[in-house]
Amino acid sequence: MDAKAFADFERRVAEKAHSIWEEAGCPEGGEQPYVDRARALLEISENPEAGRLTIAQSIPPRGEPLLAVENQGEMPGLTDQGDDQLFPEEQQSVEVPLPPKD
Repeated sequence: MDAKAFADFERRVAEKAHSIWEEAGCPEGGEQPYVDRARALLEISENPEAGRLTIAQSIPPRGEPLLAVENQGEMPGLTDQGDDQLFPEEQQSVEVPLPPKD
């Protein structure tokens, strides 16, 4: 999308956000909270076929790279089902030696 088309789209987004804000009764906070909804509605209305790709259409042609997406659901350092977690009644007390006095 070139700069002129992008600016035109952003203008339409602002107009749509204003319209949604007015339909909501002009609540305090202005139009800004409605911008994401307006952008999504415009994208859907201007390209309704975008979400209707078949699996075959979504696979890149032979020789082109596939895009990999990292699993965003994993949390480093956490384990499933608390595998490594000791519960209070299972915790072991450990004596830590004091440093020698000078």
